[in-house]
Amino acid sequence: TIIESRLDKGRGPVATVLVQNGTLNVGDTLVAGQQFARVRAMIDDRGKRVSQAGPSTPVEVLGFSEVPEAGEVFVVVEERLARQIAQKRLAKKREEEARARTKIALEDVYRRIQEGQIKELPLIVKADVQGSAEALSRALERLGTDEVRVNLIHTGVGAITETDIMLASASGAIIIGFNVRPDMNARKAQEREKVDIRLYQVIYDAINDVKAALSGLLEPEYREVVTGRAEVRKIFHVSRLGTIAGCYVSEGKVSRDAGVRVIRGGVVVYTGRISSLRRFKDDVREVAQGFECGLMIENFNDIEEGDELEFFVTETVRRQLE
Repeated sequence: TIIESRLDKGRGPVATVLVQNGTLNVGDTLVAGQQFARVRAMIDDRGKRVSQAGPSTPVEVLGFSEVPEAGEVFVVVEERLARQIAQKRLAKKREEEARARTKIALEDVYRRIQEGQIKELPLIVKADVQGSAEALSRALERLGTDEVRVNLIHTGVGAITETDIMLASASGAIIIGFNVRPDMNARKAQEREKVDIRLYQVIYDAINDVKAALSGLLEPEYREVVTGRAEVRKIFHVSRLGTIAGCYVSEGKVSRDAGVRVIRGGVVVYTGRISSLRRFKDDVREVAQGFECGLMIENFNDIEEGDELEFFVTETVRRQLE
């Protein structure tokens, strides 16, 4: 049985195991839950290396692929079989745990609860040692409310891995990390899958953030950012299309997905969205400062020569608890 497990900086995943039946030897391949190991070394309770461990003998085992969960029962099998068993168990667990399919961020939780979109908050908890993982998990599970409950779909020990990211992506979960960080593959997967990862060094900070999200204290703030300005220098009226404004970008840039304000004599006369953006005959996504372009504004044809156009985007600003 796996008694305790942790991620050691110099030695990688390390598990303290207790042999119950048979003899464990250096070089054996074992499988424990979704993890497998080829035993590189074993260390007894006196800190000495040993080559084998019999029944009722506790030893530290080096050689796991990832940190196994405490309480898992391990068995020694042929190496190829160990990999197959671990992969099948992981695939089964992903299938069972992948319930929600929509990715969410912590700040969105309260809004979506109010809209009735979600009834539970799925979380993945990773910590440096098993004791911390269990303490944090128990505390988070007690935060459920009448409208929503905390659903811990996975708890583990060690660095946040690509496997955790894919599980979070499939299940719509948020990853809570305590004294751990995502590895390089996990960071790349996070950028690709847009999974929300929260990292903490104090358990109460994690608890307070999740509690605040559930009670609506972390509603996002929105900030408007001006990205560019342009001058309307020529107007073209096209039948069945509307009014096209020939513009010169004087500051910043014009983006196809930006909002736009029409300013005339210092007064805003219309605020809307760009429906078409072109350079010459080509549709483009953006036009930089110093270039000319033609654009159309959704549901607005009363644009005039000399008007100033101000382009803006709305950014979501995450609030941090003090």
